[in-house]
Amino acid sequence: MSTKVSPLDYVKTGPWSGGKSPFEVEYGKIMMWFFLLSDAFTFSAFLIYYGAQRFSKLTWPDPDHVFQSIPGIANEGYPLVFVGIMTFILIMSSVTMVLAVEAGHRKAKKEVVTWMIWTIVGGFMFLGCQALEWSHLHHEGFWWGSFPATYTGVDTIGALQFANLFFTITGFHGFHVFTGVVINCIILGMVLANTFEKRGSYLMVEKVGLYWHFVDLVWVFVFTFFYLV
Repeated sequence: MSTKVSPLDYVKTGPWSGGKSPFEVEYGKIMMWFFLLSDAFTFSAFLIYYGAQRFSKLTWPDPDHVFQSIPGIANEGYPLVFVGIMTFILIMSSVTMVLAVEAGHRKAKKEVVTWMIWTIVGGFMFLGCQALEWSHLHHEGFWWGSFPATYTGVDTIGALQFANLFFTITGFHGFHVFTGVVINCIILGMVLANTFEKRGSYLMVEKVGLYWHFVDLVWVFVFTFFYLV
């Protein structure tokens, strides 16, 4: 005698029942990778446009001249020193994020808390440095739609485009850093509330880590395009 199979049983055992992921990657992590890929396209478009404008002009502001100050200490004579400090801070925050993720794999809550706090501190320090840099450049005459009258030997349109693109792209990146800091603060609160201990996994820390590493990687390209080229 045949056994009647209900539609519900077929859904559970049929071809649409799902199963093991072919990549053996958790769904949320895959979605994070998709988001980061789409965000990478946005940053790429900005930087490609910047490069097209940079090399289509006969003259362009010299980074060694524009970024030669250490806000609050020296107005000139130290090219790229301050942005070098900013870059070091962001890279170190990426290192502490790696350590937080590694501690999460071991379910070492105290270490996760410690390293995430350092990551958040690094993010705030970077944002503070960026605010100081913007303030100094604005004081010198660089801003959206303007450049210093004393800046000679550079095509006017090129200087304006440099200023507009610099503040737009670094501002867009700064927004990502700020968002990452906020998310890290939320995740830190969840760690302190034992949310992940109850779940039995610190995978969410790893997902946030992916975003933070992406922000650091993007800064490497922004640093290269604006401060070095």
